[in-house]
Amino acid sequence: MKRRTALKVISQGSALLLLGPTQLAWGAKLLAVRAWPAEDYTRITLESDQPLKITHQLLTKPDRLVVDVEGLELTPTIKELVAKVKTDDPYIAQVRVGQFQAKVVRLVFDLKESIQPQLFTLDPVGDYQHRALFDLYPTVANDPLMKLVRNSTKKSAPPETEDPIGAIARKEAGKSDAKTTDIKPNSDKSIKRLLTIAIDPGHGGEDPGAIGKRGSREKDVVLSISKILRSKIEQEPDMRAYLTRDGDYFVPLHVRVNKARRIQADLFVSVHADAFVQPHAKGASVFALSQQGATSTAARWIANKENNADLIGGLNIKSQDKQVAQLLLDMSTTAQIKDSLKVGGSVLREIGGFAKLHKNHVEQASFAVLKAPDVPSILIETAFISNPEEEARLTDTNYQEQIATAILKGIRNYFAQNPPVAKSRQI
Repeated sequence: MKRRTALKVISQGSALLLLGPTQLAWGAKLLAVRAWPAEDYTRITLESDQPLKITHQLLTKPDRLVVDVEGLELTPTIKELVAKVKTDDPYIAQVRVGQFQAKVVRLVFDLKESIQPQLFTLDPVGDYQHRALFDLYPTVANDPLMKLVRNSTKKSAPPETEDPIGAIARKEAGKSDAKTTDIKPNSDKSIKRLLTIAIDPGHGGEDPGAIGKRGSREKDVVLSISKILRSKIEQEPDMRAYLTRDGDYFVPLHVRVNKARRIQADLFVSVHADAFVQPHAKGASVFALSQQGATSTAARWIANKENNADLIGGLNIKSQDKQVAQLLLDMSTTAQIKDSLKVGGSVLREIGGFAKLHKNHVEQASFAVLKAPDVPSILIETAFISNPEEEARLTDTNYQEQIATAILKGIRNYFAQNPPVAKSRQI
C-alpha cells in the first residue's frame, strides 16, 4: 500500500497553499528588531512571524549577556541590531551577532555594568506579531526620588515667612469676581516645601498609542506637551516637576503609579491624545477615577483602551507580584477621587478658555493609571488625534504651549483654593 504524504492546507486570500513536511520545518521569519534605551532599563525587541525560543546566560569579566535564538538564520534584519544599539545606551556597549549553529543565532551584548535581565515572549497583539523581548535592568534599580532630588538641587522650598500659594490666591482674587474671594482665608497657610507634580506622558516605546491619519503618534505628541509643561512648572518658585518617562520607552501602568507615590507627589497628571472610532469626535477632556462605573460610554471605551497599554507595550507578567500590584490598584480612596475631581475641574476650565471641550465636565472611569490611593490624579485627553483637524493642532508648537499653560494655570488655581496638607516627607 502506497504511503500518503501529510499535507497542511493554509488559506491565503482566495488561494490555497499546499505545504509539505519539509516546508513546515522552515524557521521563523524575523520581521523587525528594535532597541529602546532608557535610564530605567534598555529593551531589545525581536519581532517574528512565529514564536521564538530563547535561552540566555550572563558572563562576567567582562560583563556580557549571551542570547541564543532558535529557529533563526543570520539575515540582514538581525544584523540591523548592531547599528540600532547606540554608543550612548546606558547599559549596552555593543552587540555582536553570529550564526552559532544551524537555525540558531547568537547575540552577545557587551555590557557597561552588571545587569539583571528579563527575557520573555509575547503573543500577537494589536499591530504586532510574535515578540521576544530582552529587558536589561541595572542590578541596583534607579530611584525616582533621587532623580527628583538631583533635578531640584537648584530650588529650595520658600522661606517660612513666604506664602506663594496665598499670593496667587490674592492675585487671582484681585482680578476676578467675588466668587474668587472665597479662597482668601486659605492665604494664611504657609507652604514650606516645594509642590511636586508628577507628569505622566502616556504610552511610549513599543506602545505608540493612537496614530493619526497623517502618521502622528500619540506617544510623541504627549511627550512633547509634557516636557513643555515640566519646563513651565520648573519656572514656578514653589513647584517642581517629575516625568514618569522622559524619552521614548515603555513604562508599565503600575510603575507610573508607583513612581508618583515614591516621590510623594502632590498631584499626578497623565497626558494623552487619544483616538475614537468616529473621526469627527473632537475636543479636550479631563478624567478622574471612578469606582462605580464610567460616566459615559466614551469614557468607558477610552479607559479600556488606555488600560490595555500594558498588553501593547509588553509587560513581563511573570516578573510581577500580582497580589501587590492588584492591592495597589484596589486601594483608591473616596478622598482621592474628590480631590481629583476638584483639580480636574480647575484644569478643564482653563483648557475650555481657548480650546473646544468634548464634555464641559470632568468625566470618570476606571483608569488603572489613576489609582494611586494617596495622590490626586487626573488624565487629560488634550485632543483627538484621530480627528484630522485636531491632529494638526496637536503637532503645532503653539497649541502645545497653550495646552501646557492651561494645565499649569488649572493646577495653580487648584492649590490656591486647596493648599496641600503637611506631609512627613523624605525630602
